Amino acid sequence: MIDPREPIVTPVPVEDLRPTQITVGMREVGLKRQMIRAQDAKKKTGAFLGRHMVPVVLGPKNRNYVTDHHHLARALLEEGVKDVLVTVISDLSALDKDAFLFVLDNRGWMHPFDENGRRRDYAAIPKTIGELVDDPYRSMAGELRRQGGYAKDTTPFSEFIWADFLRRRIDRNAVAKNFDKAMKDALALARSKDADYLPGWCGPTSD
Repeated sequence: MIDPREPIVTPVPVEDLRPTQITVGMREVGLKRQMIRAQDAKKKTGAFLGRHMVPVVLGPKNRNYVTDHHHLARALLEEGVKDVLVTVISDLSALDKDAFLFVLDNRGWMHPFDENGRRRDYAAIPKTIGELVDDPYRSMAGELRRQGGYAKDTTPFSEFIWADFLRRRIDRNAVAKNFDKAMKDALALARSKDADYLPGWCGPTSD
């Protein structure tokens, strides 16, 4: 008998996954690619993928829409990994396309914002993982969390909220010119009171 608390996982071709966002941080994708390459045997790669299942929502035509781990999916695609394990968190395959996208949006399973932080129409979301666009501020947000700038949080797309915060305060040319220096500025900003409304903020307290 199957334990209902255990996720039901299915192998799905990576190239068939549908994104629910427009961008990724390509530096983040690069780090994921290094993790995948470190799995130097098929057995280890299988164990790695078993620990990194991709959550999806089933949409019209039974397509798999990714709700998290877009960076991992893009890295797998670029590393030539054919299949990935997915776990279905909701089956909305009975809905038509418009209703399906509306539900994704209102449940926080979609982030239709472009690399400039502007909200776009649903049609702007790529149809494949390979078409995701680079947002350097999303890379900064990921690195900021690794450096202890903020804590991991369950808020949907919390890294993108931090990316938007950084986008408004650090010049894009400065990020491109010297990422490490820009990260020092980002750490200082993350610890300031200006950031206290953000998910996972762990700046200074009065006690």
